[in-house]
Amino acid sequence: MGFLQAIKITAMTTSSRSHIPNVLTIAGSDPAGGAGIQADLKTFSALGAYGTSVITALTAQNTQGVRGVHPVPADFIAAQLEALLDDVRIDAVKIGMVASLDVAEVIRDALQRQRPRWVVLDPVMVAKSGDILVNDAGIQAVRDVLVPLADVITPNLPEAAVLLDRPRASDADAMEAMVPGLLALGAPNVLLKGGHLQGERCPDLLASAAGSSWLEAERIPTDNLHGTGCSLSSAIAACLAHDDALVSAVQRAKVWLSQALHESERLDVGKGRGPVHHFHAWW
Repeated sequence: MGFLQAIKITAMTTSSRSHIPNVLTIAGSDPAGGAGIQADLKTFSALGAYGTSVITALTAQNTQGVRGVHPVPADFIAAQLEALLDDVRIDAVKIGMVASLDVAEVIRDALQRQRPRWVVLDPVMVAKSGDILVNDAGIQAVRDVLVPLADVITPNLPEAAVLLDRPRASDADAMEAMVPGLLALGAPNVLLKGGHLQGERCPDLLASAAGSSWLEAERIPTDNLHGTGCSLSSAIAACLAHDDALVSAVQRAKVWLSQALHESERLDVGKGRGPVHHFHAWW
């Protein structure tokens, strides 16, 4: 059975269960559609979950870089969350771009009042272009408020370095050395993504207090990497909402993302780092 046929069958199987899960993304907007809220909603849909969203920031960006960030006021983020959570059952949450302490506290308070089963935090602080998306206060807010709220965090190597205020890991041993510090920040599970390492493989390290395991994937030869972190964390949240165990959710999400990267050459979006093909199994 080919991958496309298998993932279509998987999607049809999950959609025929007792309920279709509802997944919430709390993140910034990307006008180019490859990252942030737009990528998250595409990912949820591709994996058979109903997507809802709360926007934390507007960005002026494209596939070539970020030109500006306009944070949404904390009180309006609170209003979005209150309206949604008063009405819709949320099975899993993915948190992305958060730029201030006030916003982080609003998110924490809302999710503590009506906590879903799973909270996945993608600590979005550095764009693929290398642009820093949040200031020092935003970094501290993510580290001190949101990481302890999360069930799993999914930093890449630059983000892990920012969270720990240390140099970026350059090999697998250095990645492993980062894990105790990341777990000490308060999340019980860490998926440390090794895509920035050199080599033909992309080694990710899934770790908890009980131990760690390497989850490797083939490196896809493409420059279409815009929104890969957003899409992977959203895919994990969608799979967890379907009652997958954490390890299987991460594995399934990685398989889906690998194919989305492989099929990204079929898209023609922008002049820089293009997006992954979220709907590769359908289009």
